[in-house]
Formats: sequence, C-alpha cells, structure tokens
Amino acid sequence: MRKNHLKLKVVAFLTFAILFSGFNFGIPAAAQEASRTKVIGKPTPAPTISPTPQPSATPTLSPTPTPTPTPIQTVADLQSKIRQMLARPELRRGSVGVKIVSLDTNRTIFEENAQKYFMPASNMKSYTVAAALEKLSPDFRFVTSVYASMTPDASGTIRGDLSVYGRGDVSFSTAFEGGDSSTKLNALADKIVQAGVKRIEGNLVGDESYFTGSPIPYSWEWDDLQWKSGAEISALPVNDNLVELVVKPSAANAACFVQTLPVNAIVKIVNRCQTATTGTQREIRVTKKLDQNILEISGTMPLGDAGYTGNVTVSRPAQFFVEMLRGLLIQKGVTITGQNKVINASEKSFSGIASLPPIEIAKLESPPFSIVAAKTMKPSQNAYTETILWTLGEHTGRQQELVSATDEAAVKKLQKTSSAELGAKVVQKFLNEIGIAPDSVIQWDGSGLSRHNLITPDSAVALYTYMSKSRYAAVWRESLTVGGVDGTLQNRFKGTVAANNIRGKTGTIDQVSTLSGYVTTAAGERLVFSILVNGVSNVRTRQAAIDEIVVALASFNGKP
Repeated sequence: MRKNHLKLKVVAFLTFAILFSGFNFGIPAAAQEASRTKVIGKPTPAPTISPTPQPSATPTLSPTPTPTPTPIQTVADLQSKIRQMLARPELRRGSVGVKIVSLDTNRTIFEENAQKYFMPASNMKSYTVAAALEKLSPDFRFVTSVYASMTPDASGTIRGDLSVYGRGDVSFSTAFEGGDSSTKLNALADKIVQAGVKRIEGNLVGDESYFTGSPIPYSWEWDDLQWKSGAEISALPVNDNLVELVVKPSAANAACFVQTLPVNAIVKIVNRCQTATTGTQREIRVTKKLDQNILEISGTMPLGDAGYTGNVTVSRPAQFFVEMLRGLLIQKGVTITGQNKVINASEKSFSGIASLPPIEIAKLESPPFSIVAAKTMKPSQNAYTETILWTLGEHTGRQQELVSATDEAAVKKLQKTSSAELGAKVVQKFLNEIGIAPDSVIQWDGSGLSRHNLITPDSAVALYTYMSKSRYAAVWRESLTVGGVDGTLQNRFKGTVAANNIRGKTGTIDQVSTLSGYVTTAAGERLVFSILVNGVSNVRTRQAAIDEIVVALASFNGKP
C-alpha cells in the first residue's frame, strides 16, 4: 500500500514539472532567444564527452577549424559588379567610358562607351609623352647654347652681344635641382666664365626663337593663365615659368607684407592688401594682368595669420631667365655694358636676323628625356608637356616637312606653321603607325588643359597596350604615377589592394576626371584599362567611381 502511494506521488510530481515548464512568466519569446544566444566576454568551450570512457586522463583537444576558402570570382561576377558601380544615381547625368583588357590574353574584360568621345584632361599627356619617347628616345637631351660673333680676346672681352639660345630645357627648375632653380643657371654662368668671358661689350640676349607660335596654346581658358596649370611656354624656360608669391600680415591697419621669390625686377606688385585685427576672416584676392607681369593683391589678412603662399605665372619668361643669368654673371665678375634683350621667332623674322651668331662658346644639356618624362607625367606638369610637344614639332616635325616640301609655296606655308601644330602632326602620325584610328584622338594641346581635346577609352587602351610592349616599355612604366606612392595618385588607393599596384595617368579639369593605366589582379593577371568620367560636377564623386572600379580589378581573383 505504501509502495502504491509513493508511486502516485512520483507521478504527480512529474506531471506538475511538465506543466510548470510550459509557462514563461511573461518573458517574451524574442527576449528568451536573446538570453540564450547572447555571450558576455569569451565563452567557455563545452567539454567534449566521449561515448566510450577513455583510460587516459589526457584531455582531448578540438581540431583546428579549416579556413573557409575565398570564392573564386568569374568574369561575369566582375562585369556585374562594374555595371552596378556605373549605375549609381550620382553618375546618372554624366557620361562614363570604360575599357578593360587583359594584357596576357588580349581578351576584353569589360567595355562601356569605349568608342565614344570624352574630354581626357591630363590623360592627353599620355599621347604626347608616348610619342616623344618613341620619336626622340629616352636618351634625348634638350640643349641650351651660348653664341657670340667672336671668341673672347686676350683680355676676356667679347665685343658685341652674347646670345643664349634656348631649345626648351625645362630642367632650369626647382623640380630638377633640389628646390633651387638657380643651380642650373649657375652652371650655365660657370660655363660662360670657363669659356674665358670677363667682359661683354654688348647686350645679353635671350633668344627664344626656336619655338614658333603663341606662347599660350590656343583654346586655353583665360582664368587658367594666372596659375601654375596655365604657365606660358618658352624655349628659355626657368623656374617652371612661375614666381612664388608670399603674402603675410604686418601691423594692424598697415599694408600686408608681399614678396615674390626669387626676388626679381620683372614682376611688379600692386599691394592693396591690408592687415586686419586678430580673429577676422582672411579675404585676399590675387589678380595677374593678362600678358603683363603685374600682380594686384587686395583684401585683408588678420594679425596672426600664417600667410598665403602660391605660384603665379610669368609672362615672357625668357626675360626672367636673362635677368637671373645676368645677376649670376655679375656675381662671378663678368662686366656687361649693354642691356637685357629677348627676341622670339616673330621678332627675329621681322628684324631680318637670319641666323645665330657663328660661334658657340658654351652649352649646357638637360638630364636625359627618361627623367624629364617622369617629372612630367607623375606630377602632371602642363608646361613641360607643351614644351615636349613643341620640341617634337621642331626637332622631328619641321625636319620631316622640309624634306617633303617640293616648292617655295610649301616652304612658306611651313614657315607659318607653329611648333605646336607640327608637334600634333607628329603625335597623330605616331598613333596611326601603331594602329589607332585617326579620328579617335582630337588633339588641341599637349597637356590636356584645353577643353577641346577628345579621346576614346579604346584609343587609350590601345596606346597603353602598345607602350607595354615597346622597346622603351620600362622607361614608360617608370614615368607613370603609382597608386598610394607618388605623383597625382599619392593620396589615392592607400590601404587597398591597388596601392603600389596600379600605375597610370590621371586627369582632372572642371567636370572631368580620368585614369588610364595598368593594374595586376589578385590572380596575377595584368590588365590595361581606361576610365573616363565627364559631366559629373563633384570631383570626389568622379574619383570615387574610378577608384572603386580599379580596386575591384585589383581584387579580382578569377581568370579571364
């Protein structure tokens, strides 16, 4: 009886326990789920229980988990990703052209509007510099010569003018001389002194007649001409044809301190800038008179302001060259009785001067073109590129045209053709030689500052493909800016797989951003690409769209 009673108690207890477990006492199911899955700190791993008792007391170690393999992408995956990027609403009102080709298989990976025209901005430099590498060679050097009608006599005197004849040596510049543009001018002055010159009884003449045509390329916009991007072109360039403008506060309600460096008598300053009280906002304006070396500085700069420093262009930079050279010659003890003079091609033709003085008493060469090319492409230097184009026109184009000129009319026509026009013809001929359609590149200048230039993504890819196999491929590659490392890509692609990987040429003007070049995928595939964005107002939006595509290419782990 007692056993039956005990059995009834157990049954009752079990029944109550089962019913009790069905209640949640008002705790929501979601909260219960959360309370089951939430981990505070590092969880203690559950012990492994073997179904069969082990004789050893040695604990059982869990096996190391196998890493999940990265999925291999297909070309279709990559194409879909790029299409999604191009479909972003912020690009909808603009135009984007893309072409991507494998250098290893020659297969086209992706293209969009590849045959359409786009403004290239500084991607235009790729065409100019590539043609110059092929036609001038990486070993080409720009030469500056010093001529006189006689050699110095026993006393070191030259009776007559001393003429410095320039051929576009851009290396009279801080970019080549460790920050001091006078270093190379000083070397030229030394060459003159070493030739025995102690006294010049005549003028110091800067002859920039090697180049013909307007010193400002046609189709450049006037508001570019004041700043570094719009510097004039000259056969006697110096300091990138710029002066450094420094504006600082002085005393309250007094004129600001204004200076141009290097100190010179060429650039005149009209200072209307006033020093304001501490805490006010800086409002200064810098205006350069077109075709004049007059700088007007107006507005206010508060006390305590760090000051403004910027580069402003110099009109007729050959005058700047001659003045700086004269000062160095005088420092070295050379007496010059005459004035400084500058003569260009049109003035030389008008005056009836047919040739240079007969005796070359000194000369100075530039570094090899391989170095000039890199100093041009990486920082995207406009004046250098125009100088390269004009040099192509004179060194290669004019000589070829003279050979083919069959009559006097052809010769006269050639004499009226500018260095820039002849240079563009050389570039066009080169592009035709490597199989690029003549109508796929419309060139108005060498640098891309002109808004009239037009290229296609297809032509850019064809150019970069050719140059990757050129006899000068290594020099070409070294001229290109490297993502996250140098030049105009120094601050882009950092921290991505494209850093120290993508090499190419950027381009940026109002409404335009471009990038053409090379990138290696995660699978080791070498790609050549061109991405041109036009008609999108925000520069960050344009660059972000380009960079996102390039990173996707660098991350691609599949095979075409």
